[in-house]
Amino acid sequence: MSKPKYYISTAIAYTSSRPHIGNTYEIVLADSIARYKRMEGYDVYFQTGTDEHGQKIEEKANAAGITPKEYVDNVAKIVKANWDVMNTSYDKFIRTTDDYHEKQVQKIFKKLYEQGDIYKGHYEGMYCTPCESFFTASQLDENGCCPDCHRPVKPAKEEAYFFKMSKYADRLIDYINKHPEFIQPPQRKTEMMNNFLLPGLQDLCVSRTSFKWGIPVDFDDKHVVYVWLDALTNYITGIGYDCDGNSTEQFKRDWPADLHLIGKDIIRFHTIYWPIFLMALDLPLPKQVFGHPWLLMNGGKMSKSKGNVIYAEDLVDLFGVDAVRYFVLHEMPFESDGTITWDLMIERTNSDLANTLGNLVNRTISMTNKYFGGVVENKNVVEDVDNDLKSVVLATKNSVQTKMDQLRVADAISEIFTLFKRCNKYIDETMPWALAKDEAKADRLSTVLYNLVESITIGAALLTPFMPDTAEKIVAQLGTTLRAYDTLDTFGVYPNGGKVTDKPEILFARIDPKEMDEKIAAVEAKYAPKEEPKKEIEGLAQINIEDFAKVELRAAKVVACEPIKRAKKLLKLTLDDGTSTPRTVASGIAKWYKPEDLIGHTVIVVANLKPAVLCGMESQGMILAADAGEDDVRVVFVDGTPAGSKIR
Repeated sequence: MSKPKYYISTAIAYTSSRPHIGNTYEIVLADSIARYKRMEGYDVYFQTGTDEHGQKIEEKANAAGITPKEYVDNVAKIVKANWDVMNTSYDKFIRTTDDYHEKQVQKIFKKLYEQGDIYKGHYEGMYCTPCESFFTASQLDENGCCPDCHRPVKPAKEEAYFFKMSKYADRLIDYINKHPEFIQPPQRKTEMMNNFLLPGLQDLCVSRTSFKWGIPVDFDDKHVVYVWLDALTNYITGIGYDCDGNSTEQFKRDWPADLHLIGKDIIRFHTIYWPIFLMALDLPLPKQVFGHPWLLMNGGKMSKSKGNVIYAEDLVDLFGVDAVRYFVLHEMPFESDGTITWDLMIERTNSDLANTLGNLVNRTISMTNKYFGGVVENKNVVEDVDNDLKSVVLATKNSVQTKMDQLRVADAISEIFTLFKRCNKYIDETMPWALAKDEAKADRLSTVLYNLVESITIGAALLTPFMPDTAEKIVAQLGTTLRAYDTLDTFGVYPNGGKVTDKPEILFARIDPKEMDEKIAAVEAKYAPKEEPKKEIEGLAQINIEDFAKVELRAAKVVACEPIKRAKKLLKLTLDDGTSTPRTVASGIAKWYKPEDLIGHTVIVVANLKPAVLCGMESQGMILAADAGEDDVRVVFVDGTPAGSKIR
């Protein structure tokens, strides 16, 4: 009897730069689902890869002084190495520069053109280079920037080919309504329907002429295929689709995909554009598209400019592969964004991995060696507490399966750790060390240790998709192998007389936070944003907008003013800046102004300047004045402006 098929894909990584841990989360998530499905008995095909065309890559290659192909070759190697470091079990790594893919994209484009779904026209709008997308003015965000990545856009106009999206919009709306499981989580469906489909789809630009790094339109060599039509079709070209009717047996078996696993930021392309392309090709739609949330570092989206980018290789060096897999899978909620922090990773290592799991395995093996020479035997001296343990252990398989069927991977892992926590509680309840003091209770002690070994063996098998190396290490130390999935709801499979290792290894060592802080600091220093050399314009050093935003200017009314003793150049100004407490400022303007010249006027004060003591008084800011000529200073007055008003 043949196994049921399961085709899962990730989004293909864009080769503009090296993937960070937030990008890597997706491949680990997909891998855990693929491994679980294999464990269930599915014939799994797991595809990932790289998206390698577009203007952004052409620009980066030019800046690096190499060809675009050389550039993407370098980045694709880094991406693949990253996926391999995380011990992911993909079956195919496709690249959109693969010859077969490029030829099929050209054939698909021509087919859609010849059947009237693509037509030639002109596009004028605001263009976002990082997203490779055009937008109308109404689609921009509140700052006039790209609605997807929120970076600046620029006006662009060019000849282009367009896809008639509206032709298939009603059909797609009907499909989504009849297949509520198609878009997950459900809130993503609501977003797509309300924000894009129901208001009406505009025709989509599917070619470009302003750059050359793309798949040429073979019947119009001025044009290259727009990146989304190119990238999205990898899901079918990678398994042998041929629009001439010569598709491979693999394509006929594996399509439609069972799951497209993607980030929430590209859900629109996968649940609107991609289904419509498939409808035009007369192909079935994927069964499900899951737009997972983002993994944030310290609560913010990872960005090189912020200096909060962390890479998988660095985390693996510090914590180990399976620990990193555990962090990213366990800390990601089903719908909302997840956050990892250094403190949280240390805490999880010490509490969940070293204590709950690692200490459980080590204690069980050590006690078995100490009391029975490592031999595990079930003497069937049963008490009520055993039945409670068994009920929890045997219920775990179904609990995990329910969560995995819902793609709630973090919850599935929590179910497995509930099993391990129950085992730890069982040790506290049965107190093997106390039983060992009474020879008459030797059989009871043997039964307790058998129950622990059997429970941990079941837990380790269920842990395999998420922490594969750890699961193998556990069962090896318990003197057994990973158990078949269909036996994981049966208690008592571990063979009587089996023997645990006499040299147990620590699965996860506890971390000293102070020692780890030094290592973390070294990692962060590698990726801290470097200050760009300040350019000068007409002798002025430039600052960026972030620097200027740090300065808080306020309107303040001068309510009192007097000379400062022992300081001929300074006047003491008492200011009403709109707060409940008057502000005192020392200003070196006594040469040009008398106190009566200032009282009653409104000036501008730098309100967040660090206080300084001048001639015995604390100056709480600085007022603005202009050099008005040789030996002439003019205070900037803003009379009529309410005190406390912010100056922007």
